[in-house]
Amino acid sequence: MTLSIVMPVLNEAAGIGAALSALAPFRARGAEVIVVDGRSSDATAAFARPLANTVIAAARGRAAQMNAGAQAARGDVLLFLHADTRLPDDADRLVLDGLAKSGRAWGRFDVEFERSGLMRVVAMSMNWRSRLTGIATGDQALFVTRAAFEAAGGFPAIALMEDVALTARLKRISKPLCLTARVTTSARRWRANGVVRTILLMWRLRLSFFFGADPARLARRYGY
Repeated sequence: MTLSIVMPVLNEAAGIGAALSALAPFRARGAEVIVVDGRSSDATAAFARPLANTVIAAARGRAAQMNAGAQAARGDVLLFLHADTRLPDDADRLVLDGLAKSGRAWGRFDVEFERSGLMRVVAMSMNWRSRLTGIATGDQALFVTRAAFEAAGGFPAIALMEDVALTARLKRISKPLCLTARVTTSARRWRANGVVRTILLMWRLRLSFFFGADPARLARRYGY
């Protein structure tokens, strides 16, 4: 199987170089890197072009951008990666070998944040919640076979919780492959808004989504 890494971006000029340089070893081993720009107002796309296989533009919104990237991808397995998240060094092997040996159709990594302290507790909570529910979030670097992604209908066209909604569909296809190797993600939003405040906000948003709240309204509450 071959791997395509899809990265949705918006106004990431300051960090896109480092994000894509970290993926260079995977490209050297045959992985494809696709950057999907949500029509940034800065030079994100220009900085990305020398460091990715493909850079395309799509309507703003992670669901739309990731679906566009999946459509452009050539790999048998799609890995969706946020620009502020870093993969472990052997992520490509772990994903491809793990799916092949387990017979499962999708999965995710455990996550850790770049800072310790309370964020370590947050990461532990996210990982255990994911194991208990079978639901995963984009911070955990979701990966899925192309066949399963298409069978699930791709990411639903909603403004928030598109990752939660997709993994709920994928659960009907197979159980997730839960890799204990950790991706490292930025705590910038948590730091900016306050860790405790963000924890409470995320729980309220997830509960509201579970009970049928409009994702567009939830996205506005989240700050999009």
